[in-house]
Amino acid sequence: MCGIAGKLAFHPTEWPEETQLQAMSEAIIHRGPDSAGVFIDGPCGLAHRRLAIIDLSERGHQPMSIMDGRYTISFNGEIYNYQELRDELTDQGITFNSDTDTEVLLHLFAQEGANCLQRLRGMFAFAIWDKKKQELFLARDRVGQKPLKYFIDDKRIVFASELKALLQAGAPKIIDWDAVRDYLKLGYVPAPMTGFKDIAKLPPAHYAIVSADGTMVTERYWELDYETKSTQSTRAWRKQVTETLKESVRLRMISDVPVGAHLSGGIDSGVVTALMAHQSSEPVRTFSIGFEGDTDSELPRARQIADRYGTQHHEFVVSPSNTNILAQVAAHYEEPFADSSALPTWLLSELTREHVTVALNGDGGDENFAGYNRYHLMGVYESLRKIDPIVRLLRKPGVDLGQALYRMSRVGSFRKIQKLLKWYSQHPHETYQLQFGYFDEASVEQLLEASTSSSPLENLFNQTQSLQSIDQLLAVDIASYLPDDLLVKVDIASMAHALEVRSPFLDHKLLELTASMPTKLKRRGRGGKILLKHIAKDLLPKNIIKQKKRGFGIPREQWLRGSLQTYVEEQLLDETFLRHGFDRSNIERLIEEHTTGRTDHSLRLWALIMLKHWITAWF
Repeated sequence: MCGIAGKLAFHPTEWPEETQLQAMSEAIIHRGPDSAGVFIDGPCGLAHRRLAIIDLSERGHQPMSIMDGRYTISFNGEIYNYQELRDELTDQGITFNSDTDTEVLLHLFAQEGANCLQRLRGMFAFAIWDKKKQELFLARDRVGQKPLKYFIDDKRIVFASELKALLQAGAPKIIDWDAVRDYLKLGYVPAPMTGFKDIAKLPPAHYAIVSADGTMVTERYWELDYETKSTQSTRAWRKQVTETLKESVRLRMISDVPVGAHLSGGIDSGVVTALMAHQSSEPVRTFSIGFEGDTDSELPRARQIADRYGTQHHEFVVSPSNTNILAQVAAHYEEPFADSSALPTWLLSELTREHVTVALNGDGGDENFAGYNRYHLMGVYESLRKIDPIVRLLRKPGVDLGQALYRMSRVGSFRKIQKLLKWYSQHPHETYQLQFGYFDEASVEQLLEASTSSSPLENLFNQTQSLQSIDQLLAVDIASYLPDDLLVKVDIASMAHALEVRSPFLDHKLLELTASMPTKLKRRGRGGKILLKHIAKDLLPKNIIKQKKRGFGIPREQWLRGSLQTYVEEQLLDETFLRHGFDRSNIERLIEEHTTGRTDHSLRLWALIMLKHWITAWF
């Protein structure tokens, strides 16, 4: 795992200089502390920070060139099938100078150009300079595990793994308020925005070709097919998915440095840990995290799995005092980021790096097997749409059926009815968005001036409207929530500590397989991960499989109403924050309603706190 950066000038006055490339490299030194390199060829300059994982020798140094310097690469990521590709290229007469996946990728590109992306099984973001064509090739992996951001104008394009490096190259530092508004609705900044005006993300599964004359062409090279379903028995599905998962885990255990696993106590990371143990000749190193004040901690369940497989197990408990690093975390994320699990992920990565350099995790299990609770709720939403006139009547001002039923019966299900009625909209993207619990459009307008931008999710729902409801939500999540929230969270937190995290469930072969799977094998009624639970029966204790879906976030509601109450007021009523245009009275109302227990505003308050820290750090 590494960090990349570079520049292509469209005018001779902008040709790259070594000092500028070194400054870009230094800004992302945490991504690759093992070595650094700079390459300059006329209008193009590449920089690289190396975290050595495969072939730890100097032969793996980057930027790396082949064919008398025609092709030069700066590469971040891992190509898990590089050994297979290397054998194929060797049979064709190609001689290699290193044992790295980087050199394999570079030779494959020299032979096949952009088509080489179809052959790669891995996570990656890379830049290749073609000296003969005077073209820069930029590419990002299929689901967006590795980041690639850029700024382009009429004089040059600068790019990097992290936005910090772009600022060293003179990219402008201006708040993108449309991105901030979308952040307040979703808790993350949707691609291609970054929170910085005119700085963009290359979307997942895309490549770009940038010529020295300033032209840039971007193409999509992969997407999942949910339309074509495969018909086979449940037993056959179970066998095929199990074998694909085993192979995915095996490939991600290939490393020349120590490997471990993040173990949450849930099904996804439990299955990964089990499959690692089955394929490892020594005890797996596992790492878990819990939360102070959590009445249903997953640590005991993680210990169960660790004990079952005899792992070398390590634990850490997050407390309210750990919020003293929130400003540091928010600054490092460099985009507004409200997912509260970023804090434990940061601390878990720090703990893990003390013992290993590579860790496998369970990310992607929900996106393969429809594990999120919102998939069930959106199914209920589909039913509500069929009785739309009645639902709109129940949502009239003064009518609160769910709350009334709850008060009479104290049955928790009626509170869920209340929430569903509150979230309900004739537009599915709005109902989906509100389930995240952040600000709706009206609430954003109360905090900031109204925006002319459309919903960031509306286009995704329109593009996928022909799919069954479950498949539609999976497609939307894989295009938005997964790359812009979950994968950002893991990449930034792990690479801040020079830790490489690999996700077997995000192997594109597994994703393609489960996309062709009938939805009844993913979710039925209230239950999700149907097939994965069948597989897990042979691998995990029964209580792990039967437990309800849990998130990885901190106990926000409890902390913000208790020991962090003063902290909330200090941060959000700070004049340096309010002067950016935030309405003080609305923020005071949110704090008061949350503190008194009238409403749980913890998600909204946390989002504002992280936004405040981001603005303070960068502007």
